[in-house]
Amino acid sequence: MTQKRDSAARIADNKKAAYNYFFEEKFEAGMVLQGWEVKALREGKVQLTDGYVVIKGGELFVIGCQINPLKTASTHVNPDAVRTKKLLLKKDEIRRLIGKVEQKGYTLVPLNLHWKAGKVKCEIALAKGKAEHDKRDTIKDREGKREVERAMKSRSR
Repeated sequence: MTQKRDSAARIADNKKAAYNYFFEEKFEAGMVLQGWEVKALREGKVQLTDGYVVIKGGELFVIGCQINPLKTASTHVNPDAVRTKKLLLKKDEIRRLIGKVEQKGYTLVPLNLHWKAGKVKCEIALAKGKAEHDKRDTIKDREGKREVERAMKSRSR
């Protein structure tokens, strides 16, 4: 029962992030959205794979998160699909992230968008980029798991 509720709460996942980065810490941040964006999120019209988080003036912003407007959007609103969206975190968390991001090799990456108590939340991660050989290891592990699952499936038949 909880698994169904959890999957229904998910709006979008950034599957590329796990392939390209090692995650050090994860944070849950609120998002400042416009009304048409919330409606589009309910319909699942979002792409998170090209998104990244920047820090400007002590605030966090998601850049590259594309929310496509619905065709039934209001005529007096000019929707911008790739608008920069502000993230909401506590000041002490932001200060800690600023210190970590200034270290060599660390970046902030959006992992997923989900609903929590009727609000849209963005899970972000403090991440370090993977080298090419680490990416190959990730692919090798994933293919190994597939082979094991195939063998188990054929054995159960």
